[in-house]
Amino acid sequence: MGAPGASAVRPKNGPSKEWDKTFPTSPRVRHQKVSFDNRLGINLVADLYIPKRLYSQKAPALVVGHSLGGVKEQTSGLYAQTLAERFITVAWDASYNGESGGTRVPHFIASPEAFVEDFSAAIDYIRLHPKVDRARIGALGICGRGGFAIAATQNDPRIKAVATVSMYDMGRDRRQHLGDTQTDAEHRAELVRLGEQRWAEAAGAPTEYIVGTPQTINEDSPAVAKEFYDYYRTPRGQHPRSTTEMSWNSNGALMQFYPFQNLTWISPRPALFIHGEKADSRYFSEDAYSKASEPKELYLVPGAGHVDLYDQVDLIRWNKLVTFYTDNL
Repeated sequence: MGAPGASAVRPKNGPSKEWDKTFPTSPRVRHQKVSFDNRLGINLVADLYIPKRLYSQKAPALVVGHSLGGVKEQTSGLYAQTLAERFITVAWDASYNGESGGTRVPHFIASPEAFVEDFSAAIDYIRLHPKVDRARIGALGICGRGGFAIAATQNDPRIKAVATVSMYDMGRDRRQHLGDTQTDAEHRAELVRLGEQRWAEAAGAPTEYIVGTPQTINEDSPAVAKEFYDYYRTPRGQHPRSTTEMSWNSNGALMQFYPFQNLTWISPRPALFIHGEKADSRYFSEDAYSKASEPKELYLVPGAGHVDLYDQVDLIRWNKLVTFYTDNL
């Protein structure tokens, strides 16, 4: 899915003022560009979505995290805006990615601590909105951010219900690769190479980056590469701030991420795991479901792959999500 040194053009940071999403605006929702700081002092740039018709004085709210290589203008924004017809929602760019983090910190860095913290920071922010019922806040994580949403819910009881869509366990993925194809010997060898690269960068060598989605594909490319390419590298879902690259040395931190270790802590709050029936990543949600305590549900979308649930609105189970959050918030 990419090699060290394969680098995309990194865009200039700074919040955009125009609508630049990969989906159209909804006439039933008000949108506002906002920002807030997390506990680590990183400024997160976000989109706040509010129903134009609020049926009660205080409304439930959702915080929505994007895929690991994505930005809020893509799938998390689509989910946030669509669900904002019933809930107040916020979708943000993760720390060190997209418009978040400013220009004084390195970009395209993966930090599990920061990514989990981002969810709690979004809770901090949205609970202060005068129309939000602070006792009725849920979390939604998509793809890689699903694992971080699960981890955040374990530690933050203010999250009353959590759902994931096409979840990736990024720790397991970096330790064992997709499908658990990397051996222990290969894993140990990569750690040695990562240490050597840290020495090189400390001595002034340029940062090495891994691009999660290739810039080009051919008929011999793996099916999973073709699936991601069709979203991130075509007008369907591409966005200039979504390069899908991360620093190679971020892998060391990601390898230490075990989001399912304390899944039982979520109970008695409910957890919903939604995944495509045909997705290569399906086993991540199945594993999380098996380790979680009740109440929990695993819902497989017939005929859907991993990326289908990013934006294929006819396959996304909107009613399932609305019912889940309505019943539990």
